[in-house]
Amino acid sequence: MVKKKSIQGTAIIRDLVTIEDTAPAEDEIRRNLEEIKTENGVIGYIMRNSVSAAIDIKDPAKIIDYALFSSSAFDAGQELTSFLNLGDIKSIVVETKNVKVLSLCINETKISVFMEKGADSDRLLRKLQMI
Repeated sequence: MVKKKSIQGTAIIRDLVTIEDTAPAEDEIRRNLEEIKTENGVIGYIMRNSVSAAIDIKDPAKIIDYALFSSSAFDAGQELTSFLNLGDIKSIVVETKNVKVLSLCINETKISVFMEKGADSDRLLRKLQMI
């Protein structure tokens, strides 16, 4: 039997070989995400680039599920736009029975914000794009 270990709080993962300082824009993105995560209906976020990732999800037992959901949304969006010759993706909103994910890229930083189905993803998108 495998025991599951619960992780509390924010998980920050860094590549041990190439640690770089975060750009000022990334600091601003992180501040906006910290503000957004306190809003009603927001479950959490994942912010990642080629060097690091920051994950803050209210239910730590579902971190892997949300990470896979985020990665799959980006991959599917890229494949569809490439296949249909539609150009670059500005943002993606995937809605399931109970949850929505808003995914976008800002300056090579991939961001996914998870929220309850009734949350306003357009308003959150506008907040993130103000950077």
